[in-house]
Amino acid sequence: MLSVAVVAFNGISPFHLAVPTLVLGRSGTGVESDSPYDVQVCAEVPGTLSTAAGFDITVRHDLDVLAGSDMVVFPGWLRGHGVSPAVNEAVHAAHERGARLVGLCLGSWAIAATGLADGRELTTHWAAAEEMARAFPKVRVRADNLWTDLGDVITSAGVAAALDCCLHIVRGDLGARAATDLARSLVTAPHRNGSQAQFIPVAVPEDDDDDPIEHAMVWARTHLDTGIDLETWSRRALMSRRTFTRRFRDRTGTSPQQWLLQQRTDHARLLLESTDETVDRIARDTGFGSAVSLRHHFHRMLGTSPAAHRAQFRGAAQ
Repeated sequence: MLSVAVVAFNGISPFHLAVPTLVLGRSGTGVESDSPYDVQVCAEVPGTLSTAAGFDITVRHDLDVLAGSDMVVFPGWLRGHGVSPAVNEAVHAAHERGARLVGLCLGSWAIAATGLADGRELTTHWAAAEEMARAFPKVRVRADNLWTDLGDVITSAGVAAALDCCLHIVRGDLGARAATDLARSLVTAPHRNGSQAQFIPVAVPEDDDDDPIEHAMVWARTHLDTGIDLETWSRRALMSRRTFTRRFRDRTGTSPQQWLLQQRTDHARLLLESTDETVDRIARDTGFGSAVSLRHHFHRMLGTSPAAHRAQFRGAAQ
């Protein structure tokens, strides 16, 4: 059981407060008993807190919850505000003890205010990025991606990206299958890569039936075990390579090659967790061709080897 402390405050967004309790605590999903996370909401001064939605909430726990937590989540923060000495001390102590810090949307502002991200990078909502960069010049503020995972500090953009970030945490802790099953219960996308742009000019076409890029993406997902070159792929969309590449980036926020590599890595990750197939076989089934190529890309994208990843989740399942 992993202990998670979610820090609430006066004026908090109830949506952002609900995200970690929904995704990590399974509150309201119908599978609460399956959660390996013990999520507790706390505040510097417990009691009745106001929300940005115009209604109040009651918080029973104070900052002592942070003392025993494996993860501290800031589900938002007040733009332009620092953190109190009490919050700063509690967060520093938790981080020094090994707790991960998570900032959702403007929650990255609170983490930056503690000084624990100096010299590092944080992601936040694009609308607050410039102001946050001015307020914390020692922090590299990212507004061009959905979330950033530094291992001990994880931050995300706003609203829906907070869901993506928390699902990413579940994916890292429990594996791709657990994250996919949870996403299904939430009726949301199982995985959006953190490097995806926050703003995509053509995120949703007016008519899915007439979206050739979507059809090309579906085709590629069902042919990962084959060699998919850009020429063949663009012909599936009835476009030139140049037009296909441009339209694909407009549609997804990334290049066709990078998107395809992410799909193959995700599929390899799932097969490593859920099957006993050899690394050579998984490499063939996911289109990497060889175990050497799979190991190279797997390590580059996930920071670990296929064998180590499989061993980690085999151990977690026992």
